[in-house]
Amino acid sequence: MQIKTIQDGAESFTVSLYETTKTSHMVLFAVGSGGLPERHVTLLNALAESGCMVVAPHFERLVSPVPSDDELTLRARRLSLALDAFVEPNTTVVGVGHSIGATSLLALVGGQMWLGPGIRVNIAPDYRLTRLALLAPATGFFQAPRALEAIRVPILAWVGSEDNITPPTQIEWLAQAMGDWQTVDVRITKGAGHFSFMDQSPPHITEPLKNKPAFIEEYSNEVCNFVVG
Repeated sequence: MQIKTIQDGAESFTVSLYETTKTSHMVLFAVGSGGLPERHVTLLNALAESGCMVVAPHFERLVSPVPSDDELTLRARRLSLALDAFVEPNTTVVGVGHSIGATSLLALVGGQMWLGPGIRVNIAPDYRLTRLALLAPATGFFQAPRALEAIRVPILAWVGSEDNITPPTQIEWLAQAMGDWQTVDVRITKGAGHFSFMDQSPPHITEPLKNKPAFIEEYSNEVCNFVVG
């Protein structure tokens, strides 16, 4: 793994880059509110070992449970800038994200994000993304009429039954809302919580799963199969 620096206008941001010798797939990893991709190190290593180049931008931690327009647009812009820096011709690009990172990926493939009535987050779509693996995505941002109708990519959506931040009803709603034109592969793991997908959970979080490492290995393998399949 290498740490690279990318310019965003007058500012810069860092990216974790996992390279492989031969690859036809790139994974754009969108981290959750904590901002540090290496908290998902098992998943990132598994993707690299499966032959994928992984590009994982770092972000400042989100303090508020509801991000601002500026925070959301900055994250989406820098995800696209990371692709600009590393994507090569004829490479299949897949988005993998956790929590608000997964939400950002839905916006990048054409979903319209709303913070409230009349308050749309203007995010430029990035149609280089060909499929998405979404871990505990927050989908409440997309419940305006026709907010999802532009999305035309395969989606794997995974959540824990004990997630009280983005509960299973959120991905069940996503699958139902898109059911007329796009199938969403919904996975619900009994006993898992919002942070069960992370090797390193935030401080003071009590893990509900009895065998979290086994779950992380399981879901990481399934995401790899989805990405390269």
